[in-house]
Order: sequence, then structure tokens, then C-alpha cells
Amino acid sequence: MPRSVPARLIVLRHAKSAWPDGVPDHERPLAGRGRRDAPAAGRWLREVSCTPDLVICSTARRARETWELVAPELGRRPMVVFEPRVYEASASALVNVLRETPEQWRSVLLIGHQPGVQDVVLSVAGDGDDEALARARVKFPTTAVAVLALPGTWAQLAPGTAALTAFAVPRGITVRR
Repeated sequence: MPRSVPARLIVLRHAKSAWPDGVPDHERPLAGRGRRDAPAAGRWLREVSCTPDLVICSTARRARETWELVAPELGRRPMVVFEPRVYEASASALVNVLRETPEQWRSVLLIGHQPGVQDVVLSVAGDGDDEALARARVKFPTTAVAVLALPGTWAQLAPGTAALTAFAVPRGITVRR
């Protein structure tokens, strides 16, 4: 089947998490700032027309909660897969997960963790927006979003094969009362 729409990979680092005593890392919830910032990431994605067809989300609580707050802001609900291999994954492990994506999904949102999300973006980005690439190299904070264009198929995803087209760090507004 010929591809008429280029593939797009959207990488989102989960929103700011809390560090409650006695809670295992996998079960850490979002902090207040994370609950404010996650919807802002969803609004940014909608505003720049980056609504995914498929979401691959870590099974960690903070990643799942990030998705739950991003989703209502998108305007439509994509298919979601909660993938245990995304938690604590290296860049190469994330690339392997993404290579399994069926070609019918042209826009994929990956929600994961540091350092894997930053490393996968820097690994697969062979070129693109120089300013965005420089910012992504320096820091990939919570709720950072990177958008990459893929010239080939998901199965062909490899280091240097994509172009970074955007990098943003959406933040929510704190209301003072």
C-alpha cells in the first residue's frame, strides 16, 4: 500500500511528578504543576495540528496521568496503547517499540521518561530545525514536546533518519487566589 501521508513522531516527556514518601517510582503521581502543564501540552498539540492517530504511553502512573490530561485537549481521541517497555527505556529500546508500529498509524505520540525521550529524539533527528535541535540537546524538561517528520516507514526508523520540525515546552497558567 503506498503511503500518501508522511509519518510523524511526537515525543512527550511526562508532566512534573511528585515524590511521595514510600511510593515506588512506577507509581509516582503527577505534582500540582504537572496537572497544570499536561493540558497545556494537549492544547499546544491541537494548535499546531499535531493530533496523533496512535498514542504509545508508558505504564508508569505519571505518564498515564499525563495522557489523561492531554487527551481532552486534542479534540479527538486517538487509539492508546499502554506499553510497559516504554518505562525506563533507552533510546534504542524506544526505537524498537516504534518500529513495530503498523503503517496505518501516520502520527504517533510517544509519552515516556528521561533520559530515553531526549535520547530517542536526538538519536533519530538527522536534521531539521537547528534552533529546536539545539534546545532539545540542552534540556528536555517535563512536558517537553518534540515533533519529528519521518521520510520512511516505521520499520525503517533508525538514527539520523528523521527531521526535528518543532520543540516546545508548554506550561499551564497558575491562577493566584
